[in-house]
Amino acid sequence: MPTLDMSDVLMDPDFLDTSLICHRQIQTVDEDNFPTNTSQDIPFSGVVTVDRSLEARRMAAGQNISGAILIVTTFRLTQGQPGTDSAPRLDADVVTYSGRDYRVTFVDPYTRYGAGFVQAHCELVDFNGGTPVE
Repeated sequence: MPTLDMSDVLMDPDFLDTSLICHRQIQTVDEDNFPTNTSQDIPFSGVVTVDRSLEARRMAAGQNISGAILIVTTFRLTQGQPGTDSAPRLDADVVTYSGRDYRVTFVDPYTRYGAGFVQAHCELVDFNGGTPVE
């Protein structure tokens, strides 16, 4: 299995979703140690699959809807990175897929199936019951 190159399959237009948007917050600190966030919206492509389907939990305090997706891509998503003297701090990326926002919670190297691929685990961000874009 380690020699199996899945690049042709993962990049096939039948599987590849080209409508993904990465919302990235880059935080820099000025000379007085005041942080400034800069937002970037970056379009990218990837194969999206269900990690955990949408689930509604009804409790006395209210309803909570959760779910998760997996994204296989060559785009470098991040679950967040601490800043250093030479690099700014990054918050976890938020990915818009099918009209819903998902926060990247963990990124695995996925290089056994082709050079440069990662698999990102993404949790549904607060969900208001909106209609998905299909």
